[in-house]
Amino acid sequence: MSNRPFNLNYSHSGVCVADMDRAKAFYMNGLGFKEAAAFNVGNECQQLLGLDSDIDMLTQMMVLDHFVVELIKFETPSPVPAGGLNPMTRTGLTHLSFTVEDVDAAAVHLEACGAHILHETRTTIPLPNGESTELVFCTDPDGTRIEIYQPPASMKMTG
Repeated sequence: MSNRPFNLNYSHSGVCVADMDRAKAFYMNGLGFKEAAAFNVGNECQQLLGLDSDIDMLTQMMVLDHFVVELIKFETPSPVPAGGLNPMTRTGLTHLSFTVEDVDAAAVHLEACGAHILHETRTTIPLPNGESTELVFCTDPDGTRIEIYQPPASMKMTG
């Protein structure tokens, strides 16, 4: 039980994208998200977003079970390319993570859908009970790091 004087629930995570159609195709075909609400946003959000210039932005909510990703496409100002992977040691959000039944099959599928598989991150972690967990990182078409995680049978995580 919390002592905070308000109710708190997770809402969504936002991902800035360069190409909305490409991003929607990846999140739908690659990860299984479905389209939800879409919004055109203008200067009414300048203060909220901390921007001084005019804003012309499209947001597309994407839903997978109870997880929501907001794809954000700026027309104005122009989006700033990621410029490579952020180090995992940089403070702040480092990655999105999804569980799968087979890491390698998921990686093949995601690559066919536009992901860049970071093959050097493919890892098997042995656990004390004799089981193991399998992981690999990839990036979405805009460079957002995504962890593909196959938990051991005793720790199956379902949506």
